[in-house]
Amino acid sequence: MPTKIEKDAITGKTTTGHEWDGIKELNTPLPKWWLYILYACIAWAAVWAIIYPSFPGLSGHFRGTSNWTQRQAIAEDMARARAEQAPFLDRIRAASLDEVRQNPDLLTYAMAGGRVAFADNCSACHGSGGQGARGGFPALVDDDWIWGGSLETIHSIILHGIRNTQDPDARISQMPAYGGGVLSRAQINDVAEHVLSQSGRSTDVAAAGRGAVVYAENCVACHGEKGEGVRDVGGPRLNDPIWLYGGTKAEIVAQIANPRMGVMPPWAGRLDEATMKMLAVYVHTLGGGE
Repeated sequence: MPTKIEKDAITGKTTTGHEWDGIKELNTPLPKWWLYILYACIAWAAVWAIIYPSFPGLSGHFRGTSNWTQRQAIAEDMARARAEQAPFLDRIRAASLDEVRQNPDLLTYAMAGGRVAFADNCSACHGSGGQGARGGFPALVDDDWIWGGSLETIHSIILHGIRNTQDPDARISQMPAYGGGVLSRAQINDVAEHVLSQSGRSTDVAAAGRGAVVYAENCVACHGEKGEGVRDVGGPRLNDPIWLYGGTKAEIVAQIANPRMGVMPPWAGRLDEATMKMLAVYVHTLGGGE
C-alpha cells in the first residue's frame, strides 16, 4: 500500500512511497547519460522512418523521402550481374558440350555456374558433393553409371529425367515384381545368392548354382550374363559393391520380390539451356564421368 515518502536509512535514497510486505521501493532514476542516448535513438528512428519506407497503409506503404527500397537495390544488382554474365552464357549456349569442356575460359565459368546450380537443384537427392544416398539416389562421383557417364548422356538425363510422366523422352526402365507369383520364395532366395556370388559374397554354393539358372532365364537381358549391367535399358551392375537400395542378401531379396525404382524430374523448362549445360559439365567432372 502507498506510504509516505521518506529516506531509506541504509542507502540514503528516498523511497517512492510504495511498500510491499515491508519492502520499500527506492526512487532510483535512470542515469542521465542513458536517458540522453534513449532520446537520441528515438529521434534518430523518427528521422529514419521519414527518409526510408516505413509505415504500412491500406493500399501500399509510405515510401519515404528517398523512395529507396532494398528490393529495388537487389533488382539493380541482379540486372548488373546478368549483364556481366551474358557474354559467357551466350557462348555456352552456342557451343557444344565438348567445346565448353575444351575451352579453359568456358570450362572455368561452367564449373562455377554448375556448382551453384547443383547445390540449388540436385544436392537434395545426390548429396552436396555428388556422393549420392541409399534409397535410390545414385552417386555421381564414381564410375558406376546406370545409363552411361558420357557428357552427352549426362546432359540428356538432366534434360529429360528418369521414369517421370512429364517428359515423353525420359529414360524408362521397369523391373518386374518377381514376388508376385512369377518366382517362388525359394527361387528368389537362390537368385539372390547367385547375385551375391557375382561379387564374391555368396555363402551357399548350392543355392547360387540353382539361382544361376533362374538368373539366366529372368535377369540376363537387363543385368548382363555376369552382372555387368546393360546401360541401354538402365539395368544396374550387380557385380560390384555399389548398391542403390542396399547390397545385403535381405535387401537384394526385397528388391527382387518388390522392386523400388527412383524417379528423376526433367529439368528442361525449369532450367535454361546454359544452366543445364553447365550442370552436365560439372557433374561430368565430379570424378566418374567417362
